[in-house]
Amino acid sequence: MIKKIFLCAAFFFAMLNANAQKSRFRIGLGYGFGSEFNNKDYTFTNNFYKVQVYYGFKESRNFKYEILIQPEINFGKHQLLNLYFVKPETPNFEEKRIEYMKLKDVREYVLNIGFVIRKPFAKYYSFYLLGSVGPMITDTETERMSSGFAFADVLAIGITADCNQFRFDIRPSLRHVSNAGLGSTNAGYNTKNIEFGISYQL
Repeated sequence: MIKKIFLCAAFFFAMLNANAQKSRFRIGLGYGFGSEFNNKDYTFTNNFYKVQVYYGFKESRNFKYEILIQPEINFGKHQLLNLYFVKPETPNFEEKRIEYMKLKDVREYVLNIGFVIRKPFAKYYSFYLLGSVGPMITDTETERMSSGFAFADVLAIGITADCNQFRFDIRPSLRHVSNAGLGSTNAGYNTKNIEFGISYQL
C-alpha cells in the first residue's frame, strides 16, 4: 500500500506544470534501507519512507543552504544475539532473555529536522552534507531501548542531479537512535543506510 502511495505521488509531481514559477520550496519523497554495523550483540535491519520539504534560505557564491523537514515511517526488524547483554541484575532477566531473543518487528514514527549545505559542481549536479535530528515514537521495547519517545540523529552525504524542476537524489547516511536517558533502557541502535529520493521545485 505504501509503495503504491509513493508511486502515485511521484506521478502527481510529473503532472505538475513544468513552467510554474520557481520558489524556495521543494517537495519530494524518499526511500531507504540499511542495517546495523557488524556486532555480536544484535541484528537490526530497516527500510523507511519519507516525505521531504526543502526550504532554501540562503545562497553564497559557492554554497546553498537549506532547511529540510522529513516526516518518516521506519520498518525495522530486531533480534538479540548475545543473551548475556541482559544482565542478571535486571528484574526477571531470564524471562527477558527469552523474550528479547525473538525476532521483533519495530515501527518508528519520526519527524526529522535537518540542515543542508549544498555545493553545486556542474550545471545540473550538486554535492551536499546533511545533519538532522528529530523526535520519534517507537512501538516496541527491546533490550536496547524502551518503547515510546526517543530521538533519531542522521549524518549524511549526498549527490543530486537536476532535470528541469525535478531533482534526483542518492544519499548514504549514518543513523543513531536513542532516548537520551528518558527511558529505562537506552543503548540504542546504530545503522548504516542508503537513501534514494525525488523532489520537485514548486
